[in-house]
Amino acid sequence: MNKNKIPLLLVEDEPHIAQGLIFNLEEEGYLITHVESGEQALEQLTKKSYALIILDLALPGISGLEVCEQLRTQGDQIPILMLTARGTEQDRITGLSKGADDYLAKPFNLKEFLLRVAGLLRRANWQPNHLESKLYSFGNNQINLETHQATTTHGTIQLTDLEMRMLLLFFNQEGKILSRGELLKQVWGMSPKTETRSLDNFVVRLRKYFEVEPTKPRYFRTIRGRGYRFIQAPE
Repeated sequence: MNKNKIPLLLVEDEPHIAQGLIFNLEEEGYLITHVESGEQALEQLTKKSYALIILDLALPGISGLEVCEQLRTQGDQIPILMLTARGTEQDRITGLSKGADDYLAKPFNLKEFLLRVAGLLRRANWQPNHLESKLYSFGNNQINLETHQATTTHGTIQLTDLEMRMLLLFFNQEGKILSRGELLKQVWGMSPKTETRSLDNFVVRLRKYFEVEPTKPRYFRTIRGRGYRFIQAPE
């Protein structure tokens, strides 16, 4: 994807952080719109379309989490990179569970930040879908591969683009062990050597959606030391 003139929405209320991010993103060729609050972000999104939102969690008024949750509730699948000063595992899981596609804790490495942005923008380079039907079912779950809507034991869920990208990779490679490096490369467009917990948090999210007992997964299994495997019909 040619990143020149790709419009990004930056939602950050700390001026010195915003200025640094704007400078570096513009140096990379992106077109940046900057707002300082959740209310301004939601208003801006009614006026213009963006390829990605870079969203601070701690905002005055409506928080980043609330913005993220509201967009996903509306069915908006725009990729969201969440930035926050909170770096605990639970905070990351909370952010991802609200619909964020990736999560960076401050202070972060600028090179990693730019790689995360570039990776999220590679949505157009989806792995081809080799499944014959537009509906995919396993257990009590059914997913519409066109609308990205899933019907599960826990209710109806509108999946994000990155969630669908990971699911399609699992579905097309059903039964095969997928290494962490392969998943990072195919789903996020990152180097297989990238150190990040985003992948693990995404798997946690999928288990929460589709497993009857998320802590005892039957479909999305961890293969210790090797990666993950999706099994459509567990033994």
